[in-house]
Amino acid sequence: MQVRLARKYGFCFGVEDAIETAQRALNANEPGKIVALGPVIHNRQVVENLERAGLDQSGDLDQLEEGTTVLIRSHGVGPDVYARAEQRKINIVDATCVLVKRAQSVVRQLHEEGYRVVMIGDKNHPEVQGVIGYAPDVIVIDKGDDLDAKLPLRAKLGIVAQTTHAPEHVANMIGLIAGRPFRELKVVNTLCLEVVRRQEAAVELAREVDVMFILGGLHSANTQELARLCREEGVATYHLETWEAFEPAMVHGAKVAGIAAGASTPDFIVNEFADKLRAIQPAP
Repeated sequence: MQVRLARKYGFCFGVEDAIETAQRALNANEPGKIVALGPVIHNRQVVENLERAGLDQSGDLDQLEEGTTVLIRSHGVGPDVYARAEQRKINIVDATCVLVKRAQSVVRQLHEEGYRVVMIGDKNHPEVQGVIGYAPDVIVIDKGDDLDAKLPLRAKLGIVAQTTHAPEHVANMIGLIAGRPFRELKVVNTLCLEVVRRQEAAVELAREVDVMFILGGLHSANTQELARLCREEGVATYHLETWEAFEPAMVHGAKVAGIAAGASTPDFIVNEFADKLRAIQPAP
């Protein structure tokens, strides 16, 4: 089978930094003396590799002993976590993505400037949960139906977005917000350019192939977004973690397959999948 890879895929610099930070912390601490507050990134294979190296990624800050080192995951946390860690004399190693850090700073600044902060994002995503902690009463919206229930009228609004969201979705939401009565509107672009580039590459490839495979963690927001965007192009699209989830029926009748991957997907997963897919003989 003919296989084409997206021109941009795999680890972004934020994920690379988080993994390297976790590995350095493991090397610098005794076994059992460093704990992460949740998976460092949204990729099961990477998470399992770090656990085999000795990193507990199911940490509960309130249960940690004094002197323990806590690793802040790439998605970041709210300021209350830093305060509680300092109070309990727990050391911090921070693997928060720099772009998430920027979003946190923007939210704080907007609040200080008198804006009611609105975040376009998934309220259950760890990045969003951390970012909204930097201002009181942040409004989280992610679809048009949220506006009537959540958005105040004639307010001074400051808008940011989850870093992994698609620009088109964010622009649509901003348009809906701007169509309502407001006193002032300030929009700060907090989208990750690396994620946007992967989205553009995936959509570009989806228009050229018979079937698309999006590889990466099933809970990864940026990988889910890749799959959604490709499906919108009308091509059969499958979001899989690894080759183990592949089924021959997925390529039935297809001659050209495309592969894209999320920003937290290791290259070895992409390479293995591509090699095995190429070995499949298309039906005559």
